[in-house]
Amino acid sequence: MVATSTDNPQKPAKPLRKRRYKIVKRFGKQMIYALASIQSRQSLVGDTPVLENKHFPYLQPFADNWRQIRTEVEEILKYRETIPAFQEVSPDQWRISKEKNWRTFILYGFRKRMNKNCTMAPVTTRLLEQVPNLQTAWFSILAPGYHIPPHTGVTKGIVRAHLGLIVPKDNEHCRLRVADEIKVWKEGELFVFDDTFEHEVWNDTEEERVILLFDFDRPMRLVGRALNATILGLIKLTAFYQEPRRNMIGYENRFEAAVRRADANPEKLSDI
Repeated sequence: MVATSTDNPQKPAKPLRKRRYKIVKRFGKQMIYALASIQSRQSLVGDTPVLENKHFPYLQPFADNWRQIRTEVEEILKYRETIPAFQEVSPDQWRISKEKNWRTFILYGFRKRMNKNCTMAPVTTRLLEQVPNLQTAWFSILAPGYHIPPHTGVTKGIVRAHLGLIVPKDNEHCRLRVADEIKVWKEGELFVFDDTFEHEVWNDTEEERVILLFDFDRPMRLVGRALNATILGLIKLTAFYQEPRRNMIGYENRFEAAVRRADANPEKLSDI
């Protein structure tokens, strides 16, 4: 596992710190799996890999305003080379994110708004502010020909939404598998799924795929909500939260600096 810092994203963690992190991670996973069945029974929206949109009427504005959201991300993509890869922000993702194939422009991380990044996407940010108990949100940018291997999310207390923004014309070959269900992205369409089910992604096209990805609390009964708050509170005490949080701030500052340089010298924008 490779840990990162703001100044040097590829700086290895100290051996003792790495061992401690692995122990905490293993214990945390065991605890989360043990509690998953309780969260499933507490769910108010079912417990299927892909959840019905009717449970989330407050997400309709994203589909209604998707063209404005796409316009904002197209502006952000002018600075593509400054947008970090997923594993540069969250070192724990090294197994599923390689090189620069999966970039993430983060708007919210662990319920914390990234104010500088959000200024680049005011319409998107305004819509995200209306999502109950929003946890994370980012523009997910997947390179042509890349495959994200099978993996699972952290807790059933959170569900994930995808909004298609820039989708390859051959979209049947750009797809997501969640358990035994296949979802194909379409521009302007949104769906919600439970990422604790095994899922993987293929972009078997020659075009880039860009979506808005965001996580929010699963609607649950009182016991489920209390349990979820406890789990997330404990996670925030670990390196799983602390390292990405530091890295997000560092990359946000780098992106802001790149925009300022481009504004001061527009003809250099293509060099970013």
